[in-house]
Amino acid sequence: MSLEALLAGVDPRWHDATGDALDAGLLERARGSRLGRRLLVGALQAGPAAHLLAPSPDGFAGLIERWSPVRLAALHRDLGVLAYAPAIRAEVSRDAVKRLKTQLAGSYLLALDRSIWDARVDPALQASLCAALTDALASASPPHGLFDLLELQGRAELQAWAAQREPALADWARLIHPPTELPTAHLPEKPLLVVHAHHYSRAIAA
Repeated sequence: MSLEALLAGVDPRWHDATGDALDAGLLERARGSRLGRRLLVGALQAGPAAHLLAPSPDGFAGLIERWSPVRLAALHRDLGVLAYAPAIRAEVSRDAVKRLKTQLAGSYLLALDRSIWDARVDPALQASLCAALTDALASASPPHGLFDLLELQGRAELQAWAAQREPALADWARLIHPPTELPTAHLPEKPLLVVHAHHYSRAIAA
């Protein structure tokens, strides 16, 4: 896989240290020239993509092909659902449960599966998760409020784990989104691995 494909997946704001995107025309010209690509990749390698672009036998190609933005979005969504399992299980309102089932589809069962995680958390975290879920369900633009909440939490969970276990994946999953502050992760490793393994198997089989 070429450097063009890698750079095409990186959010433009990662190319500027101030957090702003480079001028679209300038970025396009840089991506279209060998020297420009080398400069862009060099800056990433020295910063947010140090692990992804580190010399290795396999390089970055297999990882970014396996973990396309679409597949990462699905992984983030399911990790977010699992992270919010304490609140989802605690929801008893008929209307809210119906909306969760409809909007989350098959992922709703993930939150209920005690064989994956018992979803026991301390009272303060439980209250925080329940409040956030209630706000998301009351969003003026459903189901986007809920999906945004779950994806952001899922990104936090993956980053916290992958930074220690798969730093190249952590780099790639971070680079496809704008630089942003993520919520605190709280999933134990074992349930996270169950979800990761499921999505990894699907990516390999594709």
